[in-house]
Amino acid sequence: MNKIKLAGTIISFALLIYVSGCANHLVATNKNILAVGNQLPAVTLTTPKDQAARNYLGLGDKENFSLGEIKSEILIIEIFSMYCPHCQKDAPAINELYELIEKDKKLSKRVKLIGIGAGNSTFEVDVFKNKYKVPFPLFADDELSIHRKIGSVRTPYFIGICNQEKGKNQIFFSQLAGFSGAKKFLENILKAAGCQ
Repeated sequence: MNKIKLAGTIISFALLIYVSGCANHLVATNKNILAVGNQLPAVTLTTPKDQAARNYLGLGDKENFSLGEIKSEILIIEIFSMYCPHCQKDAPAINELYELIEKDKKLSKRVKLIGIGAGNSTFEVDVFKNKYKVPFPLFADDELSIHRKIGSVRTPYFIGICNQEKGKNQIFFSQLAGFSGAKKFLENILKAAGCQ
């Protein structure tokens, strides 16, 4: 019996070392991909069927769009998962962020907010959207293709890009979790933007 426990402990320890090594590699990769000053890799999303969401993003009726087609100077992207307890907890504050932006006429024309559900199907994204009454557009990434492209970040992850020219999505903000409240977060985003 003691030999079985010892073998189990050794295997568990070896797995822990392996996973730690993988995690460290991912963190290093994420920092390289999403470092401030880098360009966000090209992301293509399905155009929302909802007319209000299309109007909010300034999109027409075509099937897909790139982030550069969103009519905004500043785009805030939340990478979330409906299964992430931190994403669930932060949802009301993220909604408050959206409301703060929309209440300011000048800001609402310059700043847009979207969410991308890492590993979430359209159904799962819709469940999250309805449960937490999310007012901004959310997109499914059920195949994790976008998630892998940006470095397989953990959730929630926030990315701010200057979206001034089509196809030029320079990252000015890159942060894992740490949502410090809507007002403070918006102040930090506007300060970091540099495309004001």
